[in-house]
Amino acid sequence: MTPSWLDYQLSVSAAHAAVVHAGTAWTYAQLGRSIELWQRRLAGHGISRGELVAFVGDHSPSTCALLFALTRNGNVCVPFSRAAAPRLAEHCRIAAVDSLFELDREGAPWRRLEKPAGPAPHPLLATLRATGRAGLVLFSSGSTGASKASLLDLERLMGRFAEPRRPFVTLGFLLVDHIGGLNTLLSVLSSGGCLVSAAGERSPEAVCAAIERHRVQLLPTTPTFLRMLLISQAFRSYDLSSLELITYGTEPMPESTLRELHESFPAVRLKQTYGLTELGILSTRSADSGSLWVQVGGAGYETKIVDGVLWIRSQTAMLGYLNAPSPFDRDGWFNTQDAVEVKGDQLRILGRTSELINVGGEKVYPAQVECVLLELPNVLEATAWGKPSPVTGQVVAATLRLAVPEERTALLARLQEHCRGRLPAYQVPVFLELAGAPVHNERFKKIRAQAAAAPAGGA
Repeated sequence: MTPSWLDYQLSVSAAHAAVVHAGTAWTYAQLGRSIELWQRRLAGHGISRGELVAFVGDHSPSTCALLFALTRNGNVCVPFSRAAAPRLAEHCRIAAVDSLFELDREGAPWRRLEKPAGPAPHPLLATLRATGRAGLVLFSSGSTGASKASLLDLERLMGRFAEPRRPFVTLGFLLVDHIGGLNTLLSVLSSGGCLVSAAGERSPEAVCAAIERHRVQLLPTTPTFLRMLLISQAFRSYDLSSLELITYGTEPMPESTLRELHESFPAVRLKQTYGLTELGILSTRSADSGSLWVQVGGAGYETKIVDGVLWIRSQTAMLGYLNAPSPFDRDGWFNTQDAVEVKGDQLRILGRTSELINVGGEKVYPAQVECVLLELPNVLEATAWGKPSPVTGQVVAATLRLAVPEERTALLARLQEHCRGRLPAYQVPVFLELAGAPVHNERFKKIRAQAAAAPAGGA
């Protein structure tokens, strides 16, 4: 069944714009009719309650309507962005998908998927089907390893949005197959707001143009994208006076990027968000726009710090992974692997313990180094990682993507000179790789696995 807030907004906000896609606005009334149309299509295709249905698309009205139609039909939704196409077949196999809709193609073609002979579907799927409730499968980005398939109770997740909140005109920057993108969609529609699809190019210029054209008030995005926005200076060529709030998450924010962002957008509130696919999106409260200290938690969440690492217990936690062992302890606590500093009731996230660089026993979190590297002119992206060393176990290495080419040896000398006095000697990179392509994925999140596997060579 769909959440009560959706039926309420389809009624009271009927004449208001719900989704803007490809320059065309769809009202809540049109969205409601599209949901009913999709319900008839599902029945016509013989898709029954409990089946797993995947779809490829973006934040279009059809995608939104299909999501809610599948929820009403008690299906398990498996969303994919168009960027996920290279992994589509493998992920459909892992999730044991029954049907697939391709919404980015004219006519939204549908097909049943052939399932190879093998073991029965995961027991978690049988457990969810027994409840008759709608479900959701989300795949992790795989930025630090293989993607994991999380199974969630979709109705329970949607129930978190029953509390009324202020409606915003929001840019749908984060993708529909990402917990942050789904949270954006549900937050906007549950409040009677308007979601502006960022379909197609998500360059700084395209995003700024969309903000100006549609008078966007809220931009949820990532530190990586915000760094690209600042470097491009595209925001100076557009009227962004409608923008009230920028939220950022999915990875640590470099302090240097936050400082420059705060200086460039003094009238815009900056807010750190925190969430994981396995747990949902938590409520946060930043100390102020220029601070990385944040309160994390809210109704339905419990937090604790164990040996400097954040653990969370959530009422909206996933049921489990479909392709990995359960990560929860026997009391339902989840180890986020996020190392944190604590100051009263506030946290500062340092980075994942799995990304820690050990230089002769000294701990180095990549974000500490990247913050300083991103102060360098001409640096678009910076990723710090540990390179094996026979003397110290590891040394700090860096992968940089530049705005314009530079000679490697001279750049390394400039980098090391810049880092001296800003970082302890053991944190200064001694090895440099130059990336010819972006070192972030389609979710604008750093690809750390790629950096760690960077080929030998370089200065």
